[in-house]
Amino acid sequence: MNSIKPIYLSAFALLILAGCGATKQVSTSNAGLIAISAPLNVKKVAPINENDMKRWSHLDIVKDTIPGMSVDKAYAELLKNKNGVKVIVGIVDSGVDIEHQDLKSVVWTNKKEIAGNGIDDDKNGYIDDIHGWNFLGDITKENLEYERIIKNKNLVDEVTYQAAKALNDKKIADATTGKARTEQMIATLNESDATLVKHFGKSVYTIDEVKAIVSQEPEMQKSKTAMQQMLSYNLPIADLKVAVQKQLDGFNALLKGDNLKTDYRKVVGDNPEDIKDTKYGNNNVMGPDKNEILHGTHVAGIVAQTRNNTLGGDGIANNVEILTVRAVPDGDEYDKDIALGIRYAVDNGAKVINGSFGKSFSPHKQWVYDAIKYAEKKDVLIVHAAGNDAKDIDTENNFPNDSEDKVTEFADNVITIGALNFEYGNKVVARFSNIGKVNVDVFAPGVKIYATTPNDSYKYLQGTSMASPNVAGVAALIRSYYPKLSAQQVKHILMDSGVAITTDVIVGGKPADTRSFTTLSKSGKIVNAYNALLMADKMSK
Repeated sequence: MNSIKPIYLSAFALLILAGCGATKQVSTSNAGLIAISAPLNVKKVAPINENDMKRWSHLDIVKDTIPGMSVDKAYAELLKNKNGVKVIVGIVDSGVDIEHQDLKSVVWTNKKEIAGNGIDDDKNGYIDDIHGWNFLGDITKENLEYERIIKNKNLVDEVTYQAAKALNDKKIADATTGKARTEQMIATLNESDATLVKHFGKSVYTIDEVKAIVSQEPEMQKSKTAMQQMLSYNLPIADLKVAVQKQLDGFNALLKGDNLKTDYRKVVGDNPEDIKDTKYGNNNVMGPDKNEILHGTHVAGIVAQTRNNTLGGDGIANNVEILTVRAVPDGDEYDKDIALGIRYAVDNGAKVINGSFGKSFSPHKQWVYDAIKYAEKKDVLIVHAAGNDAKDIDTENNFPNDSEDKVTEFADNVITIGALNFEYGNKVVARFSNIGKVNVDVFAPGVKIYATTPNDSYKYLQGTSMASPNVAGVAALIRSYYPKLSAQQVKHILMDSGVAITTDVIVGGKPADTRSFTTLSKSGKIVNAYNALLMADKMSK
């Protein structure tokens, strides 16, 4: 299933999210790199203010006592008065609002193509691909991969088919309970919100205002308790209502069997089981509905929204162009679209590709593997989200990946990213984040990340989808200021230069499951831009 969408889209995932905080020790080494050890206590005591929260992934671990990536410090101390080269970053996602006030200046333009003439001027097979390519055409929704397998048993072997069928059966069985819980949540949300709107005399209020309510009335106490929990999900109430309703709609569709009745792909007009059938899609990288490109627009903003312009948040990288590949629908992406999308980004000059997508079944995974190898040959780094199922992807499937057997990597240009919460302590790992000592490479900020959303708006979203572009942004910084370093070198710099955490942390939001952070990823570290640039500088000499 597509579990890389931001947690914003899952009501039941929202129900289990929470903040965190505790004590951690850090020190700096003689080389200037930050290293976890002792004796400096960096526990964040005061609440994070709104300005810091909007850019916490940019902040410094020691100075700001927040587990950010020291991006601001890197700009202030290492990049000041330096000039980098332009780096193209491919965003393989749901589409990007290229008209956004904070993104339009960094949108990639294909200089080999003449806009609007209906001719494939650069002869790459894509007519008028001015700002990228839309492999989804005019569709926004799609089946999940296990549903497609059930509908077409010939896609996979018998074992995989039975696994897909078992998953579908379980989801149907869970849907009845899920529907009842969601309906109750909607009722509680609406009733409590109405009570507090009446109390405050306004429709928008904060969690602090709710906490400050003093009342012995049972209805008010009930509403206060409920809305404190609702607001702790870090979403505006209006957005939360939309997310919960979408979850309910999904349960209803599942119980009616709608998931196995609809063929979304027929609108596109290609054969998704034929990798050689490439004449499909269009050049509208925003797709038919801007409301459906929230995910890709947010991802692009994390990497490249304009820095220091007083609008919204700041991007990690300051000298990039965003090349949009629309290939990830509301549902599961097709292997064909991802494989062709990676190749498209590579062929058009991307040096970093962000992939905030994933699924548990991949009938044509070899097509994607071949595209990854092609990217490696062309010296392109692929940054991939680890997934939001709180599972160990050393033992459970998560596609795409760079290891057919979950042990041996067939390419060295893919880096897989887990998600961090915004406070140190035993809950520093986002409770939704997938883990894997072998198959997750490093962790980065992924909870409550503020970035661009469609129609000149900005929102907080969370998920490994947000952690991945944070790392893609740092990778772009390295490739901009140290362009001679290879994709493989950049990957290992990101892993090796990170800040190590050696204490125990809670995994999957389960207090009973506490493990050493060193066991959750290959590096046992969190990405740090300052350290990475120091290491890149040293390696470049």
